[in-house]
Amino acid sequence: MSVITEDRMKLFSEMEERYEKKDTDYFVKLLDHDDFVIRTRATCILVDMGGEDKVPYIAKVLKNDPDELVRHEAAFSLGQMGYPSGVSPLEDATQNDSSMFVRHEAAIALGVVGSQNAKETLEGALDDPDGSVRESAVVALSNLKFMKELSKNTKFAKLTGG
Repeated sequence: MSVITEDRMKLFSEMEERYEKKDTDYFVKLLDHDDFVIRTRATCILVDMGGEDKVPYIAKVLKNDPDELVRHEAAFSLGQMGYPSGVSPLEDATQNDSSMFVRHEAAIALGVVGSQNAKETLEGALDDPDGSVRESAVVALSNLKFMKELSKNTKFAKLTGG
């Protein structure tokens, strides 16, 4: 069985057309699609379209999507977007997501965003039962400290935050 189904290919083609038209509403609706691949791609596309107005949609995916891979992508995306409004959803995921895969990525993303407000959450993640999450918190806390004390280049700090 091919993982690239004919239905997916048709939808990918339609998504490309809608992307060229910057049809935000279309991609927001796809965040509820049955296919996790489509939800993942829709998340990435909304992020690529840019704008802080997309944060609530990505945050909803991070909080509610049933698939840990899709939630992981949402956490990564919120980090890459870099908006302060993404910090609270990332903190919630770092503290509460059932998947260590998602908690790890949310912690890294907090370091990428670079908000000092996330320090307490990341310090709490140092006690996470999963070693990968604890290590991710160390990386993120190191970046927060670097950004606060040494960095003059925000872009560099964000690139090295995860």
